[in-house]
Amino acid sequence: MHIPSHPHSSPPSSSQDMAISWWLILLTVMLLLPDSCPATEPPPESPLVLPRLTPQGEAQKLCHRIGNKLASVNVQECLDRNLAPSGGQSVEGAPILIREYPPAEGRTPQARVLLLGGIHGDEYSSVSIVFDWLQKLDRFHTGLFHWRIAPLVNPDGLLRSESQRTNARGVDLNRNFPTQDWDRDSEQYWVVRTDRDPRRYPGPSPLSEPESSWIHNEIMAFNPHVIIAVHAPFGLLDFDGPRAAPPQRLGHLYLDPMGTYPGSLGRFAGVEKGIPIVTIELTHAGIMPTETEIRNIWMDLVRWLSANIRDEGPRVMADSVPTPPAIPDANSKALSLAESASRDTAARPTPPPVRLQ
Repeated sequence: MHIPSHPHSSPPSSSQDMAISWWLILLTVMLLLPDSCPATEPPPESPLVLPRLTPQGEAQKLCHRIGNKLASVNVQECLDRNLAPSGGQSVEGAPILIREYPPAEGRTPQARVLLLGGIHGDEYSSVSIVFDWLQKLDRFHTGLFHWRIAPLVNPDGLLRSESQRTNARGVDLNRNFPTQDWDRDSEQYWVVRTDRDPRRYPGPSPLSEPESSWIHNEIMAFNPHVIIAVHAPFGLLDFDGPRAAPPQRLGHLYLDPMGTYPGSLGRFAGVEKGIPIVTIELTHAGIMPTETEIRNIWMDLVRWLSANIRDEGPRVMADSVPTPPAIPDANSKALSLAESASRDTAARPTPPPVRLQ
């Protein structure tokens, strides 16, 4: 059947047919050819940047780590102490937390007291007992003294899977202070007296470690009238410094001076700077004293502070005290072994006259 064409249309011309054919050929070729211009790759994803923790968040995070490490301090007990980052950090970036108890409003404190726990990370009780005393201060702080307290100065040493005396770089913080004899004697003391005991490595230079630097800076800035340092496991009291009569007894612990060492806090703060420093050596590193013993040590400490430590006006820390003579070089290797063997035993250790702290 013949279909009439539209009255206004005209048959396609040969030139139009040719153009259509060429377009079809070109499209076919483009579809068959490999892609010589790959699609642009998407830009690489930016690395995930976690929000920076607030100071409160940093304290909470460390409290969870402490509570999960120590059987005698749970997470909530740590959180309830309202610790705050001091601005100091460990080698691995953990904050050194502090709690400050200022004097009563409008009252001049009798003295400023710096209390330090956990300088050696494997002395668990030295951390736990400070948390107990923080709780007592929360309830009974009268404002008589201005307290600054750091329950854990060496968080890296405590919070690793196997706690260690030293910090994360293997330095004994209690051998890293800038005593006048550090350059001359510290390495020789470590090599000869301790037979290169890795637990007592003094570090490459004084204050090479952020934790010991933090203590040093706190002493310079806070200018305490007395320093209380808690250790274990000798079960005694040590005292360095000329400015006060030492306590003869705190609870069940009796005064039994241990001496000082190149780079030790006792020699730096007590002997050279003239700041009384009381070292409380608990009987066990891994076992807390009884509640009665904890309370008695604390009450005797406060009584001694009240009777013997007071602000006597401006003072300048001594910088020219003669370096103390070296401690006799007797039984040093045996003493190191004896200290290790004495940890967490029921009987009070009976150290020889010269002891390694």
